[in-house]
Amino acid sequence: MADTPETLTMTLDGGDVTIKLRPDLAPKHVERIVELANDGFYDGVVFHRVIPGFMAQGGDPTGTGMHGSDKPNLKAEFSAEPHVRGVCSMARTNQPDTANSQFFVVFDDARFLDKQYTVWGQVTDGMELIDALPKGEPPREPGKIVKMRAA
Repeated sequence: MADTPETLTMTLDGGDVTIKLRPDLAPKHVERIVELANDGFYDGVVFHRVIPGFMAQGGDPTGTGMHGSDKPNLKAEFSAEPHVRGVCSMARTNQPDTANSQFFVVFDDARFLDKQYTVWGQVTDGMELIDALPKGEPPREPGKIVKMRAA
């Protein structure tokens, strides 16, 4: 997709996180994330699951981790891209083709997820803001996405 933006800006309470989009790995997932972001879907959505040393997960408008957008689920676009610090990947159920709007950002090496979850981006700036998100499943006072837009 020639008109795919190169980056996404996710504004958290502490500032901006820049995510380099990876349409080369997951064109349909990048298209979905960009569409939802630019529609304002993620604005105000919390990180409902933040596990130290593992990942921060958000993208459920209800904040429960049980829901997504009203769009159809996506077919998996798994790749060999390693799940290392700053990688953005899609959350799903135990069925491969169930990614919708939820995503997670990896804190540390999580290569056991490789080829099982769809990598769609990489944090290039602001990872310290992801690190600072309140921890928990769910956090008592979860961090939220103030605004998310494709650049």
